[in-house]
Amino acid sequence: MPGTILLEVVTPEKLLLSQQVDEVIAPGSEGEFGVLPGHCHFLSTLRIGELRYRIGDQTNSMAVLWGFAEVTPTKVTVMAEIAEKAEDIDVERATAKVAEAERRLQAGGLPSEVKEAQISLEKARLRKKIAERARKTSHA
Repeated sequence: MPGTILLEVVTPEKLLLSQQVDEVIAPGSEGEFGVLPGHCHFLSTLRIGELRYRIGDQTNSMAVLWGFAEVTPTKVTVMAEIAEKAEDIDVERATAKVAEAERRLQAGGLPSEVKEAQISLEKARLRKKIAERARKTSHA
């Protein structure tokens, strides 16, 4: 079994990451799943969530907003609608987006507007959590 697995994260705009990693933990639509080198082939849809990957003792993360993951024994390809590395997320902007989404949710409205506000709040909270953790880790 090889020691690392290639992780590629692709969005419609660009190849965001292409790196050999020791482990990948992805937010599958049926729950999180972990991938180590030599894993069997499979395909999964992804939900809004945190994609984590470990290189040695360091764990990195990014926000993933929907997509697919294709797993082979030597490679994990994440094709995401939107993906952001933790270090690229602005904590203050993410905090403001949480407050904005909470206000929209409180205002209510049509069922479609409420659902949209719930999704916005979920995305904003995810981005804020990931950015705050990255900030704490970099200042530790």
